[in-house]
Amino acid sequence: MNKREFIQKFGLVGLATYSFPDDIIYDKNKFSLPSFKTEDDLWKTVRGHYSLKPDYINLENGYYNIIPNPTLYKYIEQVKTVNFEGSYYMRNNLEDDNLKLRKRISDWLSCDKKNIIITRNTTESLDLIIGGYPWEKGDEAIYALQDYGSMKLMFEQVSKRYNIKAKVISIPNHPSSDEEIVQLYENQITKKTKLLMVCHMINITGQILPIKKICEMAHSYGVEVMVDGAHCIGHFNFSIEDLNCDYYGSSLHKWLSAPLGAGLLYIKEKHISKIWPLLAGHSNDFNGIKKLNHLGTNPVHVHLAINNALDYIDWLGIKRKEKRLKKLQNHWIENLKNVSNVEINTPLSFSKSFGIGNIGIKGMPPKIMAEQLLKKFNIFTVAIDYANVKGCRITPNVYNSIDEIEVFIDAIRKLAS
Repeated sequence: MNKREFIQKFGLVGLATYSFPDDIIYDKNKFSLPSFKTEDDLWKTVRGHYSLKPDYINLENGYYNIIPNPTLYKYIEQVKTVNFEGSYYMRNNLEDDNLKLRKRISDWLSCDKKNIIITRNTTESLDLIIGGYPWEKGDEAIYALQDYGSMKLMFEQVSKRYNIKAKVISIPNHPSSDEEIVQLYENQITKKTKLLMVCHMINITGQILPIKKICEMAHSYGVEVMVDGAHCIGHFNFSIEDLNCDYYGSSLHKWLSAPLGAGLLYIKEKHISKIWPLLAGHSNDFNGIKKLNHLGTNPVHVHLAINNALDYIDWLGIKRKEKRLKKLQNHWIENLKNVSNVEINTPLSFSKSFGIGNIGIKGMPPKIMAEQLLKKFNIFTVAIDYANVKGCRITPNVYNSIDEIEVFIDAIRKLAS
């Protein structure tokens, strides 16, 4: 299909003046998922699956992972299908497709479909818990300074609304042990503590926290644990139930590379009945998780395309992906960790991080560092300047090459000198 046919078929007259890259003209055969013989063949194929803006090297994939073209093609097909069937689809197929999706993704994460719902993102997932929790005056919650801002703000709001107390700890960038992290949370627990919010992977540094150990400690005091896993599903291999947490939220448009507006919430079954919904759903079962999941006229084509994102990552292999992301991260960290004026804000231990890292330059504000990387070297990152983290977050994706990482390494060396 050429550009004119594409525009005519989809009725996108307003896009007629837009210059489409050659590889974004959707050809079903071109974007198949072939077998591969070597790792080099695989990564060349993967890079070819992405339409990349040539203006810069994108090392800011943490906010939103752009969709590979095989998934994007399928997503567009989902949009066309839902639009073609209209109300018939919404009234006859919506519920069944949602149930099938929940079954598939729960199997993928080794949990039960009765414990998960599809949301828009991590913020929506965890705010449903913070806002719907049966707080009583004097209750206490604990979270970290390095946690995501939206959830911290939600805790501030419920603190004012219900007169509860939120305690804040600070996570070191280079902890000496898991026990040091566990102790930080444990030291703040009292008889009034009801809930901990803990990052599975801290978004500004990439540090992975010992969730299972934190949960075991908290549960020994009768305290529940809510986990922010925004950057984890599709990033590395794990089982939610193996973590033994009480609540888990994630964004599927990040490392799973689903379309924008796809998230997930997991609730341990025994807690579902006590969480109050934000929006009334169509379920009278107050013990079932569907009460928290008002489907209505949601963008269901986004939900349907989660299946296509799972197809892609199953083809790629989650363990292969985590290995690739770690290789890219490890390459720049190993080459820069001993450079003068460079500060690595991410743990160097292999098991304490994967694809996300953070790097700073002494004496250079993060905002200036990010601007210089883009202006002088055509490298796009994001500046992080709060808590104990001053630097740029570096989040390559599977399409990034070692050659691009080398460009980044050379850029940092020049800026640091």
